[in-house]
This record gives sequence, structure tokens and C-alpha cells, in this order.
Amino acid sequence: MNPEDIVALPATEQRRLIGARQLSPVELLEACIARIEALNPYVNAVTATCFERARAEARAAEQAVRSGAPLGLLHGLPLGVKDLEETAGLLTTYGSPIHRGNVPAADNLLVARLRAAGAIVAGKTNVPEMGAGANSRNPVWGATGNPFNPDLNAGGSSGGSACALALDMLPVCTGSDTGGSLRIPAAKCGVVGFRPSPGVVPSSRKPLGWTPISVVGPMGRTVADACLQLAATAGLSASDPLTYELDPLSFLQPQQVDLGGLRVGYTEDFGACAVDERIRAVFRDRIAAMRHLFRSCEPIGIDLGEVHRCFDVLRAEAFVAGMREAYERDPASLGPNPRANYEMGAAMRLLDCAWAQAEQTRILKRFQAAFEQFDVILAPTTPVSPMPWTEPHVAAINGQAQENYYRWLSLTYVTTLTTHPALSLPCGTDHAGLPFGLQIVGRFRADRHTLGVAHAMEQAFAGDPALRRPIPDASALRHAEPALKSIVTAPPVLDATVSSGTASAV
Repeated sequence: MNPEDIVALPATEQRRLIGARQLSPVELLEACIARIEALNPYVNAVTATCFERARAEARAAEQAVRSGAPLGLLHGLPLGVKDLEETAGLLTTYGSPIHRGNVPAADNLLVARLRAAGAIVAGKTNVPEMGAGANSRNPVWGATGNPFNPDLNAGGSSGGSACALALDMLPVCTGSDTGGSLRIPAAKCGVVGFRPSPGVVPSSRKPLGWTPISVVGPMGRTVADACLQLAATAGLSASDPLTYELDPLSFLQPQQVDLGGLRVGYTEDFGACAVDERIRAVFRDRIAAMRHLFRSCEPIGIDLGEVHRCFDVLRAEAFVAGMREAYERDPASLGPNPRANYEMGAAMRLLDCAWAQAEQTRILKRFQAAFEQFDVILAPTTPVSPMPWTEPHVAAINGQAQENYYRWLSLTYVTTLTTHPALSLPCGTDHAGLPFGLQIVGRFRADRHTLGVAHAMEQAFAGDPALRRPIPDASALRHAEPALKSIVTAPPVLDATVSSGTASAV
């Protein structure tokens, strides 16, 4: 099997072949490294790397297979870790100059669980500064381009992970989601991003342990790949007080779902979100093309109250908790997005916070009413086609100015507030020929069922060119051409492991 065929295999198939001694972890890692070295200069998805350490771990993984040792769920699979997650001995910058030299002494819990399952960390994936926003560009590493057109935005904040998956650079990548950071880049790059219910996967780094709006979760080229990562990471941990006892292996195989029995509701905008008219038209076309798959497929009307103000307060509260020390030391050390969030939160009162908590509870109750009639709800994942990454964010939709840098993410953050599981599934291309993501919102705490629905839809879409996952043409990639605006040129991939107590990429 040639390297291009190896890296194009789903992670589930790569893992099966490793277990069957038909694919060497060393061979797989070398194919991934070659792919990164060939394609990453065009898109800048992978940042700091640890290839030599990974090679040693791949050799050990190969020996474990040969000796008949027990193998973990992810044994021998190269892993990309979002640059918000701490990795032992590997540069972790959060995309911020104040962390340019940060080399953690230990993996955080998410990374530790993935490594315990046999994954081999190969490098970090790019993010917006401090994860703020849906454009993965920052003053440390530069911008990540879209795998279908490097001039365009790959989404964020898990943009590097989504792009690396789409271009077959790595089979497993991590993500996290507050307002849509798993789902938005998945939609823009044509991969799967699953936001699990709070407490399914522990998030040990969130400063407000009891908040349900920030979660970590899996990305993959297929739903089954996302399930594989989920099975390796889900489960109880005191590092996240929202976690609870569950069987992680119950996620390993997607639940069997008969689409013909589903009552599906759909909405273009949740009654509250600005959506480009061309995206609305694409969504209507997709619904028309798939509605025959379901028992019923009907539009829904829903009142989500003051959903935007509610998200503003809860998001800002989290930024205040996480960035107070840095802001009080030097406000100028934070980029415009993190600083705007902090200052918004610092100006709020206890009255605002109490109101937002109560309004989120009211939103959940209103949202539940829809699930008395429907099993799942479908919506677009993003309101616009990918824009140039030189534009920090979407400033206007249909001529309507967006009041802040993240308002254009409202299609995903409204479902964040409900705490329902939500997944972005590739669903053909939009009017511009770029990936279109379909957001699937499941019932309250029905993560397995939501994944099962997505898996069944993915299988149904596979035979339809208008609905199946689009694949980027790696041979057509070229260097990004837009004029650079106040952002550094993307650096080359660096081997950024610790050597003699210092990092070689600082």
C-alpha cells in the first residue's frame, strides 16, 4: 500500500490493520510525517511537532504488536493536539505571545487519556489566540488556510485540527467547543465535529469547572472515527465536576438508527440567527434532497428568548475567570478578541450573571418543547461560506452588521446554551463549491443516539454526490495569496520538543 492510500484510510481502518499486523505504526507515522511536510506549508494547520519522539514511540508500538501485548483503542495512531491542550515536553502556546515559550511538564487529562489508549502525539494544531473566535490565526504561528482554498478561513477555534484531518495529514485530532469551535471548522473543512453533552469527556483546563458551555470532544473524517476517539476519552474525572459514571466503550460502535422512523425538525436560523441568503438556499436544497429518508421532516418555529445576550454574559464570565491574571499584569499582552471578552465581562454585574444563568435555564425549557414533536433538529452549521482568513471575522451578513466578532457564530452557540449534543456532518458543497456542514442537534443527553443518527445519515449520503463528504484536491493546493494584514507569515513546521530543559521552537 502506498503512503497516500495509507493516510487516506479512516482511523478505524488504520487501527484494524495495525491490530491485524497488516500495517506498521512506523509505516503509518512516516506516511503522516511525509504528508505534513508536503502539504502543511500550504495551509499551516500543524504547528509545533515532535517527530523524533513520535518515531521512538511508533517503534515501541510496533514491537508491542509483534509481541502480542494488549493494544489500546488508538494503538499506533498519530495524533494532532489542539494548541489549547497541554502536552508534556511539547510547546503549547495557546496562540498567544505570552505563552510563546511554554513547554508543559505533563500532559493534561485529555492528552493523557489519548496517549494511554495508544495514540502517538505527532504535533500541535493551530488555533486563534486563546481560542477566541472562528478564524485560526494568531501572532505566534500565523493563519491556517482552508484545505479547499488556502486563501480562505478554515474556521476555529479547532481550525488546525479540522484542516489536518481533511488533508489526511493526521488520522486523529482533538477539538474543543464553547460557541462552535468543534462544529464550525468541521463544517468549513468537510469533516465531522461532535460537541458532546457536558460531562461526557472531562475538560480539565476550564477555569469554571461547573459551567456547561465549554466542552472538549472528538473530530474525525467519519462519524466512526469520532466515536473511536470519544471511546478513548469519555468518563468520570474529578478534574471536571460535571463528569459522571458512564461506559466509554459504549461509544465505540455507532448506535444503529433507522432513519425511516425519525421525526425530523429543521430550521434555517433557530428564529434568532443571521444567515446568508445563499446558505439558506443551499440548506433548503439539502433538506429537499434528504427528506425522503425520514418518517417526517418539518420546519420548526422556536422562541429562544434573549439568547444572544445570554451567551454574551456566560462567555465573558469564562474569559474573566481564565484571563484576569494576564489582563491585570498587562492588558496589551492580550490580542483584541481575548481582551474584548475580558473587558466585556469585567464591566458586568452580579445581576447580569444571575440573569444569564436564569435565562439559560429558560432557553433549555423552551428548546425541550421542540423535542416533544421531533427526534432530532437539523440546521446549517455556519451562516456563510468560508471568507478570506485576512478578514478577522464576518462583519456583516446580508448587509446586517454583526455587533461583535463572534455574533456570526450564533447558529452553533444557541445550541451550546441548550447543552444538547450537536454534530456537524459534511453534506456536499455550498454555492461557492466549498464544504457545507449540516448541524444535527440531538435530544437532551442523547449522545449515542445523536451519533447514531449522524452515522446513518453519513451512510445514506455516501451514494449521492450532492450530499456526501467533499474531498479536497491536495494536488491543487497553492500558497495563500491574500495580502497579509497585521499578521505574521506562517512559520515552517518545527520540531518543538524539550532538549536540555528548553524548547527548540520559541
